[in-house]
Amino acid sequence: MTSPDDSDMRMTWTLDGHGWADCTVEDRRAKADLTASYITSAPEDLLTAVSRLVAGESETRAQFEAEPTAYRWIFYRQDDEVWIRILELEDGSDHDNKGTEIWTSQLHVDAVARAVIRCFEEVARTYGESGYRGKWGEHYPRTELEALRRLGAAHQRGDDA
Repeated sequence: MTSPDDSDMRMTWTLDGHGWADCTVEDRRAKADLTASYITSAPEDLLTAVSRLVAGESETRAQFEAEPTAYRWIFYRQDDEVWIRILELEDGSDHDNKGTEIWTSQLHVDAVARAVIRCFEEVARTYGESGYRGKWGEHYPRTELEALRRLGAAHQRGDDA
């Protein structure tokens, strides 16, 4: 069993030109660099997938489109442990089995939630919400971040999520 150590997972989201973001995800063993385009709601989808995971779903997914490449996040939860797989696909409509696994980790659900929350809190500090909208082209995912923050706090207290 892994512990909910803050250093288990780190994630950064850096806006790179209008409508593009670079995302880095890493743990103690490996690191992966991903790209996302604003043609889909990648930040909202990731925050929502992690919220659903914290709320108790056993499998959730999110996908970043990088035109034409795609990065698919697959989360599997059992008890408080989460297995994360990130696949790189030539096309976003490809089946999982056509993807190349570029990162995998097994972590405590609280560590996953904290890493994603911290990532998007840092985005807000770095760009501000209006700066984010100007560079990304869409609104900052405040609603999804707040939902994840509430669910994460409830889970840590042992409340029903």
